[in-house]
Amino acid sequence: MKLILAPMEGVVDFKMRQLLTDIGGFDLCVTEFVRVVDQKLPRRVFTRYCPELHNDGYTRAGTPVRIQLLGQHPQYLAENAVKAVSLGSHGIDLNFGCPAKTVNKSKGGAVLLKEPEQIYRIVKAVRDAVDDDHIVTAKIRLGFDDCSNSEEIFDAVVQAKANGIAIHARTKRDGYRPPAYWDKIAPLVAKNEDIQIVANGEIWNLDDANNARQQSHCNNIMLGRGALAMPDLAAWIKASDANEHHTKLTWYDILYHIVHSSMHDDELMSKRYFANRTKQWLGYLKRNYEQAHNLFDDIRTLHDKDEVLAVLKRHAEGANS
Repeated sequence: MKLILAPMEGVVDFKMRQLLTDIGGFDLCVTEFVRVVDQKLPRRVFTRYCPELHNDGYTRAGTPVRIQLLGQHPQYLAENAVKAVSLGSHGIDLNFGCPAKTVNKSKGGAVLLKEPEQIYRIVKAVRDAVDDDHIVTAKIRLGFDDCSNSEEIFDAVVQAKANGIAIHARTKRDGYRPPAYWDKIAPLVAKNEDIQIVANGEIWNLDDANNARQQSHCNNIMLGRGALAMPDLAAWIKASDANEHHTKLTWYDILYHIVHSSMHDDELMSKRYFANRTKQWLGYLKRNYEQAHNLFDDIRTLHDKDEVLAVLKRHAEGANS
């Protein structure tokens, strides 16, 4: 069973991957998508999205990272896939699931679910171009407006010889609205046992993880928003599978990880980055930690990272007293 940290545009960047994998439980991370249009991108673009390339493609905790590409042109996606693995990416993931309107308008992401033939051409081009030693995977949804062609989409990825496929158990029209239809993945799993299939969507806690695996018939799951709301969710799932005890992170533990992360110590980042990212994360943490509401209120009007960090340290001292 593998646990994968989902690619979440504008949310799970290098800093968040580092923090979450420091807490543990993940077997793989997938980056935010790198947009490919009509050229081979320079090295600096890949290292901007995936600074882990400077560490042989691993996070600080030793978790491998796979670069995700998004685009519509097989040739340019293939060329950039070869470049990415040459730089140290642990395989290539292809995005056919992003529901953002701006992405779909330029024929990237989930809009390609309407064109399984193009998905096939893209995956095949990348798979043919990338050395067999490197894994090629795809991220899809059950369909665009409905699930009527989910089997055709799935078959396109399989026939193109991808090594794996992550299925977000909703359509593009569903967006991120609950529920996730994990049971609709099961018929696809039954069709093919040769490809690694990963279930994704609406996994917020241990019960959700167990239900997702049971209903989808997938051993492998991908965690996104659930990992932000419960940062030790992956570690908890791993402990449960091993029949080991897991002690949930306390609020002090959460603050300790934020304060001692590298989210605020990079001079190349905007001084607003840490404040904005912390507020964003607190929005998820509110689901499981009541104290997150008070902390958010205390930093809501702050933008300077040093001011926010000072408030965090004060809250940490109070939580540890």
